[in-house]
Amino acid sequence: MADSDYAEFSIAHDRLYTLDHLWMQVLDEDKDEGTTSIKIGLSEFVMAEFGEVIQVVLARPRDDSDFEIDADSGLSEDDEEDKPSRTETMGAQVDTDELLITVTARYDGEFDRILINAPISCTIMELNGHVEDNPDLVNEDAYGDAWCVIVKTFTDDFDEDQFMDKDEYLAMLNELP
Repeated sequence: MADSDYAEFSIAHDRLYTLDHLWMQVLDEDKDEGTTSIKIGLSEFVMAEFGEVIQVVLARPRDDSDFEIDADSGLSEDDEEDKPSRTETMGAQVDTDELLITVTARYDGEFDRILINAPISCTIMELNGHVEDNPDLVNEDAYGDAWCVIVKTFTDDFDEDQFMDKDEYLAMLNELP
């Protein structure tokens, strides 16, 4: 965005934010499972900074189901019972260093590709294919129908204090050049 340009954007008050301009909304905590479900989307600042979003590609992580221990694994039944309960939710695992969302934006005829890693280690529960089919959703309703993924993480691994609330996010945006 040019220095003389001003862009208007909003910030949702009931979300947490990352340095990569993702918003996160805690959906629920399952105390029995020890997990937290979180909806993740793109902040409107992405459009203000990079321009109109013209493509969104969501990560399709590998399927770990081939690595489940079966009866012929050589382990005794006692060994299999000692496995940590985390394996029950394995499948679409994504770590913090893995790509979660790729965004292509257009501003004054120039294209930018933005690669965004997962903000937390998590299991992808649901992808919003509508945002891939219609990236205008991000431009029109970033905090509503344009969510990208719903993930589940272990409550012990999710510390809300490592992310910014609306006031901290706004302060960070005000410090950007």
